[in-house]
Formats: sequence, structure tokens, C-alpha cells
Amino acid sequence: MRRLSGEKLEAERKRLEAMKEYEYTYAASGVICGIDEAGRGPLAGPVVAGAVILPAECEILYLNDSKKLSEKRREALFEEIREKAVSWSVGIVGPDVIDEINILQATYKAMREAIAGLSVKPDLLLNDAVTIPEVEISQIPIIKGDAKSVSIAAASIMAKVTRDRMMAEYDKLFPEYGFARHKGYGTAAHMAAVREYGPCPIHRRTFIKI
Repeated sequence: MRRLSGEKLEAERKRLEAMKEYEYTYAASGVICGIDEAGRGPLAGPVVAGAVILPAECEILYLNDSKKLSEKRREALFEEIREKAVSWSVGIVGPDVIDEINILQATYKAMREAIAGLSVKPDLLLNDAVTIPEVEISQIPIIKGDAKSVSIAAASIMAKVTRDRMMAEYDKLFPEYGFARHKGYGTAAHMAAVREYGPCPIHRRTFIKI
């Protein structure tokens, strides 16, 4: 990826330094892990949670809330995070479970699975907005944390890229719905396809109201 230079590089490093505020504040707590999810709102597909532990002096330029990044940038950052992270993991909960236990509980379940998949046990979780039940590790919920913490931003990218790749694969199985384009969100084209073809196996039945 092309690197910045001069004043733009300095400005980017200052922005990233500001995003390490929570990591610096809680540095004495030990190993810090960022937690975020992707896919709470769509009508189809899984909810995916990311968990990322970054090295203390890690620099990943352009790291930000995944929603503020282009797909190309997210894909590149996904690979860089994977290379530089102390440990990372994703938890995936499918539409059948979402329908069974509701999206909030499914999101918590995905987050617990992501935490359990880490090769290093964290001492503190920085979460995007939520407090995860049934987790013994100390947690700090941060509103809009994916824009305020490098650890949470990294987790948001791992979760979103993983989910987007899954939806692109589902698009090959169910091409009539256009999952590669809208990723399962309730766009007009998606709703029209559901009305025409009915729901497919990855649709969340509790989310569809036609």
C-alpha cells in the first residue's frame, strides 16, 4: 500500500496516536483486546465478531472504523492486522441461531467465541459500546469505540472483512439476491428479490417483514 509522506504522514500519525488514548489509559491492566462486530442489521447472513490484540508500539497507518474505509483499504488492513497482531480471532453466529436467541444474544455469543479463539488470554477488553455477559475478563464499553480505539478499530475491520467475504461466497450459491453487492442489508433490490423468490436458507426469518 502506498505510504504517506511529509505533513500528511505526520497528521496520520497524530490521528493514530489520539486513537491510542484508551490503550495508554489502561496500559497497566496488562494485555488489551479490542472487540467489535459486523452484521447486526442485515436481513441475511451471520453476525461476526472480531477480537484483536495489538502490540503496544504497533503502527498501522489508516486504521479506523471499518465503516469509514473503502473496501480496498479494509482488505489491505485486514492482511496487515493479521500479520502484526499478537493474536486475533473471529466468532461467527449464523442466521438460524440469530432467529432462535435474537440478534443481541447472538452478537454476545459471537463475541465470546472470538475471545475464546485468541491464542493469548487478554486481561482487559475494550468493547464497542457493549458489555458482554458471561465473560470474566474486565471490560470497558466505549461508545463509538471503533473510531476512538485502535484495538476496537482493528477488531471492526477483521469482523467486517470476514463477513463481507462470506457474503460474497453466499452470492455464488444464491445469485438472485445480490448478496455480494448489499451484503444482506435491506436495500430495495434485496427486498424485491425476497418478494420474488422468497427467503433463502441464510435469511433471518425474524428480520423479514414483507
